[in-house]
Amino acid sequence: MGTDPKPVPRRRQAAALALWRWRAPLFAFEPDAEWGLDRSVLESLFRLAAAAPGERTDHAYRHAVTALRTAPLFTSEVDPDTVQLVQLETVDSLLTFAELLDNPGGDEADRVHETSAGLAGHLDALVEDSLHAHPSEEAHRAYVTALTDPAHGGCFASRHAAVETACHRALDSLPDSTGLTDSPAGRGLLALCEDFGAELVTTLHRLRTTGY
Repeated sequence: MGTDPKPVPRRRQAAALALWRWRAPLFAFEPDAEWGLDRSVLESLFRLAAAAPGERTDHAYRHAVTALRTAPLFTSEVDPDTVQLVQLETVDSLLTFAELLDNPGGDEADRVHETSAGLAGHLDALVEDSLHAHPSEEAHRAYVTALTDPAHGGCFASRHAAVETACHRALDSLPDSTGLTDSPAGRGLLALCEDFGAELVTTLHRLRTTGY
């Protein structure tokens, strides 16, 4: 993604939106019971990431991360399938967001964005390589064909880039001291990311059902 010239609060808001694109895929599938992940802790991390920045919010986020790290997942070896890979990468991005709080001028925001974009591209590759036709295959192909700049690859990578661009543009009009949940515009951006996540859930369900 490269160096982001946006001020730190904007980078934080943009990273929270990148996380939100994978919220639905994380919660749509039950995680492996042996991982010991507490859903309420994960939900609190998403909520706090989208909340207004401040000492209290940051402290609560770090506290939730400390609780998350006590899960057996972090002391075990995992051989994930595709759905589990998405879940693990999303959890890792939640941890990276905690690093962003401690190092707001670092590259943590870029890492969250790169993971999000990378997962979208990975799903494109799986759909392309699958022996089973995807129900939306023609629609996906038409979407990519209609793009004036198809440099982002397949449908999900292209949709991800479009959502990310829309979020970045809209953030310029939002107060940088408020949370994304504090205004209709911010909630609209979260809903945009949630809609993208719902598309991913449908494909992940199909991939898990039909195989890759």
